[in-house]
Amino acid sequence: MIIEGAIFDMDGLMMDTERLVFENWQEIMTKKGYSYTADDFRKTIGKRRIETEQIMKAQYGEDFPYLECADECHVLFIEKTERDGISVKKGLFELLQVLKERGVKTAVATSTRRPSAERVLSMTGAMPYFDAVVCGEDVTEGKPDPEVFLKAAERIDVEPHKCAALEDSPSGITAAYRAGMKTIMVPDFIEPDDEIRDMLDLLCGDLEEAISFFE
Repeated sequence: MIIEGAIFDMDGLMMDTERLVFENWQEIMTKKGYSYTADDFRKTIGKRRIETEQIMKAQYGEDFPYLECADECHVLFIEKTERDGISVKKGLFELLQVLKERGVKTAVATSTRRPSAERVLSMTGAMPYFDAVVCGEDVTEGKPDPEVFLKAAERIDVEPHKCAALEDSPSGITAAYRAGMKTIMVPDFIEPDDEIRDMLDLLCGDLEEAISFFE
């Protein structure tokens, strides 16, 4: 079957931003006297802000000042990326150029809020390659619910089963699989377990390796 649509997650897949976000959270949490590890961060990868708040309040208590911490982390993210820029993952633009040349429609399906997502896409020069961008506030259910992928397919007018979804997280792969799409995983913070591997059509070390899927 010919793939007519390619739907990309953003953080951790296209952009090397997950580590920066983790470092910011760890810095803020330490300053406020909380313990925060990479395992704590992994629980929130691919989640929308509202879902991350629920996860963290379940861990740290209902009085945990999530919104205050999240806002401080966002300020840090802006400051550091303005100073240092944003790194893109290996093979991103090579893959996007191949998709463009072959007439494959493209969309972003991210849990990140739109102002942040559009800023990152614009800063890295990736925005012009995409026909649609679906963000956290555009859906009522976050990953692993398939809503964000189904909405992205709708926006580019391609049936879900004719789309390939590219993700770095298990929750994203689960969402894409439930949407009925082909699934390509390029792990970042989390390696796939056996359950996730059974959902995959392709497991890659980087985005450059994913080019062969569309040939």
